[in-house]
Amino acid sequence: MLVPPWIESLLSTDFFSVCRVHGDATRSECNMFCLDCNVGAFCFYCRSSKHKDHRVVQIRRSSYHDVVRVAEIENVIDINGVQTYVINSARVLFLNERPLPKVGKAASHICDICGRSLLDSCRFCSLGCKLVGIKRKGDTTFIKDGNSNDNEEKKQREEGKSRRISSIRDHDLDEQEKRSEDTKRSSIYTLKSLPSSISTNSNYTRRSRKGIPRRAPFGT
Repeated sequence: MLVPPWIESLLSTDFFSVCRVHGDATRSECNMFCLDCNVGAFCFYCRSSKHKDHRVVQIRRSSYHDVVRVAEIENVIDINGVQTYVINSARVLFLNERPLPKVGKAASHICDICGRSLLDSCRFCSLGCKLVGIKRKGDTTFIKDGNSNDNEEKKQREEGKSRRISSIRDHDLDEQEKRSEDTKRSSIYTLKSLPSSISTNSNYTRRSRKGIPRRAPFGT
């Protein structure tokens, strides 16, 4: 299987209609899609009540075309070969093919399916065009490689291990700093107590050096 069961439903769903249940609410536009239920678009409030623990993606609009953020979709499907764009500081990709612009100079990279010019050396301009490419040639897929998942889990375990080691090191450093601070305080306390004893010993030494007092001889 090269295509997950929900991908065609996602690409054919009409988004941004008003929710029938929460039409009077402020966030009632249907711009959510559940990958687990695969039942069409729903609003923010429907997600909270019916899809709380499900895999949900939010669809956004760019120039009247539906887009999805890469960060939300790349963990569930393989998006290799699909052109991405940065819109409002977020990297996104288009769900479906868009009308071609006016013909200009020859582009270095074009979509294999619709011929749209691309910014990078990608094969498809959207998820929809990649779906067509899969059905025509079968030389690519939306299914993520299991090895990639294993590598990702391994990476997460290594990062967790590094964080634990770093935490232990920080704890050891704190202990060393604490012991060093205690040593400094002890030294300061000792130095403060030294002058009085030193002064006493010094006075005793000076007094002992006077010797036995002698009376001056009588004058003649």
